[in-house]
Amino acid sequence: MQITAAVVHEVAGDFAIETVSLSEPTEHEVLVEIASVGLCHTDLAVKEGHLPFPLPGVVGHEGSGTVVRVGSGVTKVAAGDKVAISFNSCGQCAHCGKGEPAYCHNFMAFNFGGVRPDGSSALTAGDASLGGNFFGQSSLATHAIAHERNVVKVADDAPLELVGPLGCGIQTGAGAVLNSLDAAPGSSLVVVGAGSVGLAAVLAAVVREVCVIIVVEPHESRRELALSLGATHVVDPADGDLSEQIRAVVPDGVDYAIDTTALLPVLDQILQSLGVRGTLGLIGVPADPTATIPIGMMSTQLFGLTIRGIVEGDADPDTFIPYLLDLHRQGRFPFDKLITTMPFSQINEAVAVQHRGEAVKVVLVHER
Repeated sequence: MQITAAVVHEVAGDFAIETVSLSEPTEHEVLVEIASVGLCHTDLAVKEGHLPFPLPGVVGHEGSGTVVRVGSGVTKVAAGDKVAISFNSCGQCAHCGKGEPAYCHNFMAFNFGGVRPDGSSALTAGDASLGGNFFGQSSLATHAIAHERNVVKVADDAPLELVGPLGCGIQTGAGAVLNSLDAAPGSSLVVVGAGSVGLAAVLAAVVREVCVIIVVEPHESRRELALSLGATHVVDPADGDLSEQIRAVVPDGVDYAIDTTALLPVLDQILQSLGVRGTLGLIGVPADPTATIPIGMMSTQLFGLTIRGIVEGDADPDTFIPYLLDLHRQGRFPFDKLITTMPFSQINEAVAVQHRGEAVKVVLVHER
């Protein structure tokens, strides 16, 4: 079938809105008509060449929409079901078997390989194959081929214009607090970066009844938003040493820290702000994939510090996305306050808006 997609032709190039061909769903695949799709930092990291993906290709991995058709063997969803689409996983490795799909042994191949597991692409332009299957979906398009494992059925009344970011960014931030760190009620947390991931972490910390929630963010408007969402304190990095500012709030150091920046000078300061037995969760994607963190071995051992990487908030989307939607329905997880909707046709303008900090999370909506 002919669809419209935002194609990336070259590193650092703009998205090009083009007509391309999408194949029919094969075994265990699902054809989804995309209602909206979040614009995520990971999509832009691919566009800028910071993450591997074959170009020209179609990215997009925070899709939501309605199932059109299913391939053979699909029992999880049926035509007409509303779905959120999340990351893909093999379902056969040790960690998938333990309900930890975010740490699938085949994560890179299934999400960044650009092809189906059999080596084919569902997307073509003329006679040429396009990189597709990004996070098992490539949903910066009017339609996407997803997989039974990475579609999550949502209620018929679920707001599809909001649901997409639950598949990655919102899930990652919230899951970091609720799953990865398993933050204790009454504890203290610092979140570095008040983008959609960081602010989702703030919302989750409120759900978990974390006592002190400190947000480090250079943009005043985002600091104000963080306070409105439940942060107890905000820190402007321009006001001086971060560890000193954080310890002015929690003299003994914080219990938990989440970094969304992947900036080494920032990480050094955050490590110095951790208290005894403190934990730092790394979420940010470094511009240089080979970047390393120098740590004080003696202080790390002496204070019992933990530094751990976090992928997708340690979430199993099948259970975690419905949980977050239920919290939202109760008014306890108002992630809609993070979202600005824009027409899909304005994708390049949306990139600029997000880059300038004028929107926390842009969700691109198809006009039909």
